[in-house]
Amino acid sequence: MYREIEIFRAVMLTGSTSRAAEKLEISQPAVSQAIRKLEDNAGLKLFARVRGRLHPTQEASALMVDVDEHFIGMEAIAHRLRSLSELGLGRLTIAAYPALGNLFLPRAIASFDIAKRNIQISLKVLSSRDVYQQVMSGQVDFGLMADEIPTSGLEHSPFFRAEGVVVMSKLHPLSRHNIIHPHDLAEVDFLALSPEDTSRQQLDSLMHHLNIPLAVRVETPYSLSICEMARQGIGVGLVNPIVAFDFMHQDLVIRPFSSPVNFSGLLIFRPGKPLSENAKEFMRTLRIQLDKDLRAMRERM
Repeated sequence: MYREIEIFRAVMLTGSTSRAAEKLEISQPAVSQAIRKLEDNAGLKLFARVRGRLHPTQEASALMVDVDEHFIGMEAIAHRLRSLSELGLGRLTIAAYPALGNLFLPRAIASFDIAKRNIQISLKVLSSRDVYQQVMSGQVDFGLMADEIPTSGLEHSPFFRAEGVVVMSKLHPLSRHNIIHPHDLAEVDFLALSPEDTSRQQLDSLMHHLNIPLAVRVETPYSLSICEMARQGIGVGLVNPIVAFDFMHQDLVIRPFSSPVNFSGLLIFRPGKPLSENAKEFMRTLRIQLDKDLRAMRERM
């Protein structure tokens, strides 16, 4: 029946059996015979024959909606196959948590030169939990997530581990300090990451041990939000240095913290799913970009 449906679609698109025959490179009687066979099998009239011409019925128009969806999908698959075989076009799908997905990944993609490599990239910026689910279900090639999510069922490797930095407005009194110490954070409005964040837990443990209370004014899951709020003068925060990198040339003061509070990220993969050469090359680019950004951050501070 597939051939009859293909001929039906050609008649609907061209408006006549003769033009459909030309399009499919078959005879006009073969087109008419296929239409009659399709009508007999379906038990309904698809075309009204008026003065030798075919006019689609309401049933034909309704059927065409489903037929078109099917053929458009098949044409997309055929186009993808042609792209892969003739043009060498590759596709890379990545899921990343916001700390790396919002600004760091776009920088890495730019340095990867996807146009020259003829690669198409799909970047999904999701929570670490959703990144895990995307990798587990095989919907992406690999993922980047924070280390507070268990990696059970997946292969993983460390991507980065770096000490957090303190951010504030250039008008804040602490901006005059070259290094921020824990006691400097006493009695200042503090912009904190969410309690489940492992770096927040490290900071809370440190401050509790030193008996220094934090006056938390705002909590958020995102270092990016803390950087912007600090820039606006709302308070002081401890953030991921990869995120702070993008604020180095804005009105934001970035200072090292005397007590190490670490931020970590993981690369995760689905077991048994080999990585493409494009994925391997891009991960190398990610590590190069990471080293470059962290080095620039250290030099700046």
